Amino acid sequence: MRKKLPIGIRSLQEIREGNYYYVDKSGFALQLIDQGKYYFLSRPRRFGKSLFLDTLKELFEGNRRLFQGLAAGDQWEWSVTYPVIRISFGEGVVKSGGELKERITELLRHHQQRLGVVCEAASNAGCFLELIQKTHQKFGQRVVILVDEYDKPILDNIESPDTALDIREKLKDIYSVIKGADAHVKFAFLTGVSKFSKVSLFSGLNNLQDITLDKRYSAICGYTDHDLDAVFAPELAGLDRSEVRDWYNGYNWIGEAVYNPFDLLLLFDQREFRPWWFETGTPTFLIKLLSQRQQFTPDLARIIAPESLLSTFDVGNIPVEALLFQTGYLTIDFARFLPGRLELTLRYPNKEVQSSLNDALLRELSRDPMVPAVNVSRLYDILMADDLPALRELFHSFFASIPHDWYRKNQLAGYEGYYASIFYSYFAALGLEIIVEDATNKGRIDMTVRYNRRIYLFEFKVVEMVPEGKALEQLKSKGYAEKYRRYGEPISLIGVEFSRESRNIVGFEIEG
Repeated sequence: MRKKLPIGIRSLQEIREGNYYYVDKSGFALQLIDQGKYYFLSRPRRFGKSLFLDTLKELFEGNRRLFQGLAAGDQWEWSVTYPVIRISFGEGVVKSGGELKERITELLRHHQQRLGVVCEAASNAGCFLELIQKTHQKFGQRVVILVDEYDKPILDNIESPDTALDIREKLKDIYSVIKGADAHVKFAFLTGVSKFSKVSLFSGLNNLQDITLDKRYSAICGYTDHDLDAVFAPELAGLDRSEVRDWYNGYNWIGEAVYNPFDLLLLFDQREFRPWWFETGTPTFLIKLLSQRQQFTPDLARIIAPESLLSTFDVGNIPVEALLFQTGYLTIDFARFLPGRLELTLRYPNKEVQSSLNDALLRELSRDPMVPAVNVSRLYDILMADDLPALRELFHSFFASIPHDWYRKNQLAGYEGYYASIFYSYFAALGLEIIVEDATNKGRIDMTVRYNRRIYLFEFKVVEMVPEGKALEQLKSKGYAEKYRRYGEPISLIGVEFSRESRNIVGFEIEG
């Protein structure tokens, strides 16, 4: 029987009492409570973090009726309840340290009224500590502290380093209170999108257990394949399951892969495959940063980095890899355990992110959103019609549209990597299967694309660096096509040559 879709709903009570679909995460809550006390979890936006915190709240407050039929239903001691202090920075935008101070004051005042205690301390940190202590004394049970979107005030100001630093220090004062109140705390759980370094933000709360990359909790937020079959089976009728998986599955934190809940709920509601999650608020800061750092876009699908680089960052020191991973635009493909360290290979989680992120990068590059929109549409038509000679005209027009000032500032301009990035991002914006620098026994193919039952092998050269005509010659002389004969599909060899002087394509040869 079909139920209502819980789009944007963060309240367990509303979901359980309103005949909505619900994926049971209470088993994870029991496991956390049984095994520890202080936890931190980083997950991308709209992955169900707030709903999980609300599940913890309802569990500790003893609202048994909400858990009937769930994992926690007969596994929790319902006769004992605990006071909960839940703090969320998810609503609104804090624009200064002063605004943050006012916001914290309001939150503390709300909890004093709700819990029936009065704080006398002048500072917010002192009031928070007093609130925890007096709440414990009043209710005779230690306090549960839940912090949602702990990092949002910083991320809202990440393009203004001085403001972000001021906000960070004020948050640091608040979070450090939790450890100091240890004797009065039953359980604490902090969650957000990013993971700031312990030195910068959690130096006073260094006993947090980070479960972000704990394989036991990989599915603590998000929907698994099993969830789709067990919970959402009525919604899958008429949808291609493999297409659902290709578009929205693939997020992985060294455990079971999950779907983005927001994507699936919108898919079930609208019955259309679209970048629902990406369209809800991809930060312009991220796209600008990738452009400013002159990111070689083919590398996005094959980054290898130590866990230490990906797990933390701070204001003024933001590795692109860490930002992309923590915000959900890249995910873990493979984990390799080396002596004393964890090495992670990253990839796009799915077609939605691959397509949308590269499309956004092309818009930033062209400074005119209509240019990539028209060209991506044209590329699709060309591939469907198998009209390969038309590719030259298409890409020539795109390179010609890039502002001259961009070439002057970009260190990659004039090199193969720059031109390869443009080609790659166009094909990636269509969500196509792409292999970069695919190894053969005689060398590496610059770019391989499989689409519409045809295989395209690309070789890129800059004519000021090699004689003209070498691109196609290399594809042929090294027999790169042999690796793909087994697919039984037509193979096209495409040699593309560029000129630094003209900043455009000067050679475009096709065979096959």
